[in-house]
Amino acid sequence: MATIVESNTGLFFIDPGAALAPRRYGLPPHDIELKTLARFLDKIHKYVDQSDYVIITHYHRDHYLYRRGEEDYYRGKILLLKNPHRLINRSQAVRAYTLLKKMNVEAKAREVVFADGLKIELGGLSIEFSPPLPHGDCKTKLGYVLAATFREDGYVFTFASDTQGFMCDSSLEYVLSINPDFLVVSGPPTYLGLDELPLNTIRVVERLKSRAIVVIDHHLLRDKNYAKYIELLRNRRRDISVKTAAEYMGVEVNQLEAHRDLLWMRSKG
Repeated sequence: MATIVESNTGLFFIDPGAALAPRRYGLPPHDIELKTLARFLDKIHKYVDQSDYVIITHYHRDHYLYRRGEEDYYRGKILLLKNPHRLINRSQAVRAYTLLKKMNVEAKAREVVFADGLKIELGGLSIEFSPPLPHGDCKTKLGYVLAATFREDGYVFTFASDTQGFMCDSSLEYVLSINPDFLVVSGPPTYLGLDELPLNTIRVVERLKSRAIVVIDHHLLRDKNYAKYIELLRNRRRDISVKTAAEYMGVEVNQLEAHRDLLWMRSKG
């Protein structure tokens, strides 16, 4: 979900992180995954260096830089962060404390702003942060996330973070109230045993404006059969663009975690 937003005001990096699932199919990360992670972390580090602002929508480790030595990448940046003191579960609160206090990021950053529900005007750019939205369904124990909306020159971009395809009605209602031209959202975790797409994932596609762009990725791409869900959404609205992040960037879809079992099988074959 690491996403760069370029504006006339500056460069914003949303959720500049990447991490590997410690276990999938009972297996640890394959060497190919480890090498790919290292390559993309290097790319993330370079873009953070270039960024003026860093946004962290929540404190799951695939959404921010947390490793030893990575604290220096926050030096001199304006940090717009999920408030670590309210509407947060214990594990994320501990991680936020480690980042800001133990890793001394609070002192290294140019400024630290808790962004829950915040609206900012920066020249011709307007940024609006949502109130905390559930990380998935309404009763999830995984905590809360922020959505971030950028408005500039009449164009609206919304990063809906790990709302998991708007599994909670409050997340769906919030994004529909924004009605963005471009929407980035983590898909629902169908790989955990969901038999079909949640209705709210379908509803958001049905109700967006014509010619909107939707990038749906992250949780959905942990499912080997993600393509059938993408196609279902495309069939609902032929007048909008529904793509994975890889497709939007014009690169090959490469589901390493989803195919971890095959990676290990090939190694042993």
